[in-house]
Amino acid sequence: MPAYFNTEDLARFAEVGKGSPELFNLFLAWYDATTQPGALDAKTKAIIAVVTAHLVPCPYCIDAWTENALKLGSTPEELAEAIQVAASLRAGATLAMHIQTLNVLDRD
Repeated sequence: MPAYFNTEDLARFAEVGKGSPELFNLFLAWYDATTQPGALDAKTKAIIAVVTAHLVPCPYCIDAWTENALKLGSTPEELAEAIQVAASLRAGATLAMHIQTLNVLDRD
């Protein structure tokens, strides 16, 4: 059975812009600008991208940004630690939403 995610499909990304090339080109320009070094260096931005890709989730982004982060000098340990930080924040946010459940329970 074929997998839903195929690494080879990353090469087809430009095809998503065929229906609206003007908007896609604006997206690409914005995307490129946000990933350039600025207040944050390229390696830090790549780690942020890997973490965000896990939270979204986007297997294509995980694949591409992990490769990029490694090329920029990120270590497996840095990536794992950053992903753990994001995972714990997501878990904490889920637990914080329990307050809404408690508010409903308090109404009775």
